[in-house]
Amino acid sequence: MRIVRNATNSIWKIKQIISQNLTMNSKLFLVSTPIGNYDDITIRALNTLKDADFIICEEYKEARRLLSHYKINKELIALNEHNEKEVVNEILLKLVENKNAALISDCGTPVFSDPGQLLVELCISQKIDVVPVPGANSLLPALIGSGFDIGKFYFAGWLSPKKDARRKQLLDLKRMKDLIVLMDTPYRLKTLLSDVVKILGKNVPVVLAYQLTMKNEKYYRGSAEKVLSIAEKQNLKGEFVLIVNNKIK
Repeated sequence: MRIVRNATNSIWKIKQIISQNLTMNSKLFLVSTPIGNYDDITIRALNTLKDADFIICEEYKEARRLLSHYKINKELIALNEHNEKEVVNEILLKLVENKNAALISDCGTPVFSDPGQLLVELCISQKIDVVPVPGANSLLPALIGSGFDIGKFYFAGWLSPKKDARRKQLLDLKRMKDLIVLMDTPYRLKTLLSDVVKILGKNVPVVLAYQLTMKNEKYYRGSAEKVLSIAEKQNLKGEFVLIVNNKIK
């Protein structure tokens, strides 16, 4: 009932503003935050977070840790894959009241492989300005540090966590003679590498960009088989981006 009531209230409030010819000055800022090194925050991001009426975060714990580091204290609303459809109504109501919000993810650039797409779509549909505040992300550092020709690449992103579906996706990617970017959770790093060896071939060149911006940042380069061997021997379990050079026959 709460979901339906919130949705109805949001629509009613928006219609009321339109009927009265009132202008909505609210903005939704998409604020990029560091992916590991807190020094990577931008001045604009800090000012945006300080000026926002409230902050939309992925998880309270991560957001409070981040904001505490910068001595920022704001009202938080959690929006994640489990509650996005319900919470967008509450957020929309606040924005309709001419409040500004900042959306952050646990790290990096929000909406990119993170929750928030539905909220962005709704804001655009209701003529609420959506303002990206660019900053830290893992994709570009991984690419520019890889040593591969990055003039053209394909971002495959997160593959299925299910083995059969993931291997089918890799089979489809095998036909694509291009630079392929893959991401996954730390605990599936070795599983993903193993499937790349089995499906794309043990000799396909890869670069594993590991723990970017952190003290133990490392680029592991070589064949998929070689990098898998390193990951197994060192028991790697950290954030990563995997770049596969499937251009080479």
